Amino acid sequence: MRRGVRFPLLEAGMGKAEIRLAARSLGLRNWNKPSFACLSSRIPHGTPVTVEALRQVERAETVVKGLGFAQVRVRHHGDVARVEVDPEEVERLFEHRSAVVAGLKEAGYTFVALDLEGYSTGSLNRTWRPART
Repeated sequence: MRRGVRFPLLEAGMGKAEIRLAARSLGLRNWNKPSFACLSSRIPHGTPVTVEALRQVERAETVVKGLGFAQVRVRHHGDVARVEVDPEEVERLFEHRSAVVAGLKEAGYTFVALDLEGYSTGSLNRTWRPART
């Protein structure tokens, strides 16, 4: 238990692989759905997390997912959206650049950038350094 929150599957000794296996055996359609972190993880450390920024990220990711991309992250850098998809999907996303740019500008971004390295967990943490106390 952390901060009064219980984690029953973890307490039962189940990790992600066991949970997916159980969900598959139960016939759940989402047994292999990609995991998605909280939308606030798209906003760099030290940047205020606002409802509007979260909605903007959500709208932007919906645009890219609507083009058939399963693993999508739109990193929020103010008026710049940095789009990440699986590395093997980068070229396909680039082929849809007109639709992506139009959709992300409609979502409220001024500039749209494609991360050529592709999706990587924790990519916003590459340059973050904790404040010294």
